[in-house]
Amino acid sequence: MASNEETGERTPLLRPTRLSQLQHEQDEEAQSIISSSVTKEEQHLAGSTVGERLPYNDYTTIDWLHDLVKDSYRFRAIQARRGIRYTLLSLFDASSGWLAVILIGTLTACVAFVVDVAVATVSDWKLGYCSRNPFSNREGCCFDKTPMLVFRTHEELGECEAWHAWSPNYARSFGIYVGLALVFGTISSTATMTTRSALPSVTPGDDQASTPAIKINGNGTSADDQPATPTTSPGGKVMYMASGSGIPEIKTILSGFSIPSFLSLRVLLVKAFGAIFAVSTGMCLGKEGPFVHISTCVGYLIGTLFPKYDSNGRKMRELLSAACSAGLSVAFGAPIGGVLFSYEEISTYFPRKVLWRAFLCSLSAAIVLKALNPTGTGKLVLFETNYGSDYSPVHYLVFILLGIAGGVFGGLFCKLNFIWSKWFRAFGIIKRNPVLEVGIVVLATTLLQFPNPLTREPGDVVIKTLLVDCGDNASQKSWVCQSEISMADGDTNWPYVGYLIYGTLTKLVLTIITFGIKVPSGVIIPALDAGALFGRLVGQLIPSISPGIFAMVGSAAFLAGVSRMTISLAVIMFELTGQLSYTVPNMLAILIAKWVADSISSEGVYDLAQNVLGHPFLDPDTALSIIRSQPRTTQVLIPPKRTMDEITVHVPTTNLVPYPLLKQKLTQLHARGLMDAGLVLVQCHQNSDIPICQGYISQSELEFGLTKLVPSSFPAELQVRVLGHAIDDGPAPDALEVDLTPFVDRTPLTICAKAPLEYAVEMFSKLGLRYLIVTEEGTGKVVGVIIKKRLVGYLEHLREHGEDNE
Repeated sequence: MASNEETGERTPLLRPTRLSQLQHEQDEEAQSIISSSVTKEEQHLAGSTVGERLPYNDYTTIDWLHDLVKDSYRFRAIQARRGIRYTLLSLFDASSGWLAVILIGTLTACVAFVVDVAVATVSDWKLGYCSRNPFSNREGCCFDKTPMLVFRTHEELGECEAWHAWSPNYARSFGIYVGLALVFGTISSTATMTTRSALPSVTPGDDQASTPAIKINGNGTSADDQPATPTTSPGGKVMYMASGSGIPEIKTILSGFSIPSFLSLRVLLVKAFGAIFAVSTGMCLGKEGPFVHISTCVGYLIGTLFPKYDSNGRKMRELLSAACSAGLSVAFGAPIGGVLFSYEEISTYFPRKVLWRAFLCSLSAAIVLKALNPTGTGKLVLFETNYGSDYSPVHYLVFILLGIAGGVFGGLFCKLNFIWSKWFRAFGIIKRNPVLEVGIVVLATTLLQFPNPLTREPGDVVIKTLLVDCGDNASQKSWVCQSEISMADGDTNWPYVGYLIYGTLTKLVLTIITFGIKVPSGVIIPALDAGALFGRLVGQLIPSISPGIFAMVGSAAFLAGVSRMTISLAVIMFELTGQLSYTVPNMLAILIAKWVADSISSEGVYDLAQNVLGHPFLDPDTALSIIRSQPRTTQVLIPPKRTMDEITVHVPTTNLVPYPLLKQKLTQLHARGLMDAGLVLVQCHQNSDIPICQGYISQSELEFGLTKLVPSSFPAELQVRVLGHAIDDGPAPDALEVDLTPFVDRTPLTICAKAPLEYAVEMFSKLGLRYLIVTEEGTGKVVGVIIKKRLVGYLEHLREHGEDNE
């Protein structure tokens, strides 16, 4: 019969070696604590050289390598057992990933259906109501008489008897429109305020503090040498979990950081509810970004139901990467584009099995959404078009022009939105009253957009209006086509042209001041709107071809300039419009727009948002480009001597360390406030006086061991075993002993202090490390420790103040 260790049944964390009677009395209680806090596969890790990872603190990082080994132990423990029960368990474990993504796609589609139907109804309440059914939108109310009218002006509302405008008077209707938009904005922002959360910071009470960061001196060294302020309670940066698109935070989470409660059920419900009223205000925002956040929340909640994902940060992030694809799939009816969006824009780790599961997740969401049919068309394609004319080679010049315009728009948007966020939101009254900012933006939006018939409707309706082909008989009744028909005889319809110019400029200005306000919002639809308006305007100058073609290409170019998406955006545009023959113009404009936007602003909108919001994120491409222009070695990241003295434990050959010493070290770690810190265990062997690294124990694990496994009353001679069995000839002292060896990482990765900084960037980004031990060249002596946030902070310092370090 195999032993317990061979079968993986359990490995005790406390070893009964030379323990006093007092410790024997604590064994049962300690085992109870361990069994309730550490899973069986985690207990099995205690016998290996990989340190245990307990639940993560706020804004800490995960250790991808550890979680990889942890999942291997779990898998082997399942495979080692025999019998029908364990065979079925093995089959369930193998299929759990596929089952999870099907559930995620299905539930995401259900949430999207509710939000889509509610937005269509609530947004139309600003203009009137349906007498037959107050909860029906205008198109559904008037479907019997005027099916699929793409756009109708305020005066055309009287064509449908069941639909009643609030007033035939323009000024009164304008006032009701503005008033209801303010009410909707207040409802959305007030709901968002309920998700307010304060993250821990180095200095308590500093609301402006971002993630626990490392201050860098001008010489490129860490400022940790200054006395630290102890932190025992949250008091740092304030986050509104349901605000914005959520994509910058998701990128941070998928890169290995943790944002507590961001993917909770409460945030999901508030995000969906707030998005309904935020989009219904008519502000320059969309629900596509929030849908990605919602699908990720669904993915996290589903993942917690499967032990395979619930107890493993690495596996959970694989599931979240797949879940992201469902969000864009239901937002645009673009299942393939959703998969590519997750790969290109959000995920930092996307192996083939994640690609396949993302494909199934996106497919499931699309199938369910088509069956639910929120648009009433029975089709997934939202803006289906059928242009009767084709483009010729000379039109490539126009597509290049649209690409340049989209790049300029995107670059200016990123620059100006960053300036606006830093300036306007720094005012005390705005910072303390986010609802006030929402009210100001809603008021500005309604006052500027209502007079223009092209921008009065919600963003998705604007795009449908502008992409229309007036050669289609079913669309000739629309206001856009009626205006352009009058221009076909050679007479310029200057009011219509003025509306196009005015709409493009207002979308640019309003999108700049809207992105970042405290309501659920995305930037994809506003960018598409601005591009479609500009493209339609350019199309008026090009005879014998439908202006809708240029509106479609312009919308793709403007969104590419804002987001820097390329492949995924080209596929999304095809799936949005069903126009495969115009893939080449879209690709050309998208690529030109990205190049131009990159020359103006190196960061896209989501990277910019991460910077503004202060979320830690390690982008290897950006980091390597910074280092190439400012070469550095890993030595610049070595902490000061005072810090290293505080985090280094010299372990005697008995491998036992006094409890008071470790308690003192833990207090010093708390004082540093970095939360990802830990202790380096070094030991001098035989006649050598060079301290060689023997292991690393993180702060959270040390705290767990010292608070949960130590008896409530212990003698002064309490010793803590931090390494393996004694390696000297003499026995260890006969004293009360607590064993923390299962919590120690005996094989931490190391790097030479003289190694290029590129090595550290590659190791952290590609291996997903949590920390890296720095050793002296030639001797192997431990000279420093790098944690992930130290590297991120230093790279940010180089990016912003690179010229000072030359």
